[in-house]
Amino acid sequence: MACTTCSSGGGCSTSKVGGCGSKGGCSSGGCTRLNVFDWLADVDMPSDFRGFDCVEIRFKGGRKEFFRNTKNLPLVTGDAVVVEAAGSGWHLGHVSLKGELVRLQMRKKKVPTDSRDIRPILRVATPDDEERWQAVRDLENGTMFRARAVVDELRLKMKLSDVEYQADRTRALFYYSAEDRVDFRELIRRLADEFRVRVEMRQISLRQEAGRIGGIGVCGRELCCSTWLTDFKAVSTTAARYQNLSLNPQKLAGQCGRLKCCLNYELDAYLDALKDIPQVQRPLQVATGEAFLQKTDIFRKRMWFAFRGDNNWVMLSAERVREVLEMNKRGEKPDTLLAPRQEEEVAPAVSTLMEGDLDRLDDQIKSGSKRGKRKRKERDRPERPASQASEAAASPTAAPDGREPREPREAREPRRRERPEGRAPRSEAGPRPPRPDNQPTTPRADAAATATTPTEGQAEPRGRRGAAARPLNRRGGRSHREGGESSAPRPDQEARPRRNDAAGAQAPRPPREGGDQPRPDGTTSQGSRSRGRRGGSGRRGEGGAGPAASTPPSAS
Repeated sequence: MACTTCSSGGGCSTSKVGGCGSKGGCSSGGCTRLNVFDWLADVDMPSDFRGFDCVEIRFKGGRKEFFRNTKNLPLVTGDAVVVEAAGSGWHLGHVSLKGELVRLQMRKKKVPTDSRDIRPILRVATPDDEERWQAVRDLENGTMFRARAVVDELRLKMKLSDVEYQADRTRALFYYSAEDRVDFRELIRRLADEFRVRVEMRQISLRQEAGRIGGIGVCGRELCCSTWLTDFKAVSTTAARYQNLSLNPQKLAGQCGRLKCCLNYELDAYLDALKDIPQVQRPLQVATGEAFLQKTDIFRKRMWFAFRGDNNWVMLSAERVREVLEMNKRGEKPDTLLAPRQEEEVAPAVSTLMEGDLDRLDDQIKSGSKRGKRKRKERDRPERPASQASEAAASPTAAPDGREPREPREAREPRRRERPEGRAPRSEAGPRPPRPDNQPTTPRADAAATATTPTEGQAEPRGRRGAAARPLNRRGGRSHREGGESSAPRPDQEARPRRNDAAGAQAPRPPREGGDQPRPDGTTSQGSRSRGRRGGSGRRGEGGAGPAASTPPSAS
């Protein structure tokens, strides 16, 4: 059963947008006001439990009254019932609450449960009763407009806000609001003659008027006075001052034209927070001048001060303001408003609280790599004899920074080239057999032999380093030195005669096992391969232009 008490006219149903279909709880304005949720409706009561016989009935504009169900009618929230009207006649209303919750509501509104003023419920409304009641509701708007015109004709200082007809159309209730006392005796006489009903005038406050009309507040929600608020308390501008609000009447006033009721909601919380805020009655006395209070943040306990003629505000805590006030009472003036800075103790890092630094592994890796490089350098450096070390220390060419001086080029030990593994040096393999006597020597070989033979009193020549110590170019057969000079022999090798040395006649080189076989012309395959690997013609000398001397065949 859907509700039919909406102020928009017509009944609400589940198929309409404005209705709710929940037995009187629609959102169109009439039956949603001051609703109470019956949380005991689904609770099973004992079989021998006798329920409360009083029922709360709702009328137009959210007006509610208590009636007694003397006939024990099976009523449900939202049912339309016919009740006895005040004085005479009957009226139609809807059940808003029943059961034990009605007892709590009566106790809240201080209505005794055994009062004789509680009128009884006559019957459940029939369709004919609802049709008569709906026809009477259609007359209310026209009656209100006509009554306002009469008020203007009589020049009465009152505002007519609403009209409510009794369901049997025997009485009309006019609601009005006025600031002063109004003499409306002539108004009642004219209205009774025109509408042929018994007229009753009821004065309401502006807040009650806003609750009957309804609306949306600045918060975006429906007005509190039209949904749940019934106890209207006085609101003053002191509540706005305590909350540090701007005293702007347009912002503090609600739709009723009075101060908003919600200003009292948080007043107690602000009063408790203000206990920790010092009262600043006079400006703060500082060495640089007087500081005036500009703003206060109550909950954060912060206060802003500014000097005369300065637009920059200084933020202080409530404790600092209290300290300055105590100093001013003693006749002292602080140098500045701000409290002296205290050096804060730096909390130790997490790495120090642990076993060691978190970057210790990286440091060890870096130091280990540097230490390894230094050790490799020291290991690769050749050891110097004690005599050379003493001579280097006594020489005047020592480096000024304490470093070891570089030895002269002639006294340096020749660099030894590393040989691949598995290959023995020539000195270990034994001396190379000399060539036969009938093989002539080349001029280059004679010059090299003469140059490499040390004389008495002359230092042993040292091999060259760098590019000069590299082997000869096998493809071109050219020397890296200018003039076709060959590199000096290594000190670890024995001096061996050249191929074309005619001074000493020695036996020919024996062939290798399973290797080179002698050819008819007296040469071997290994020799031809070596000549081809060395560049074929084997040219030597400056620029490599001179042809190599041919080897004559053996005397055999």
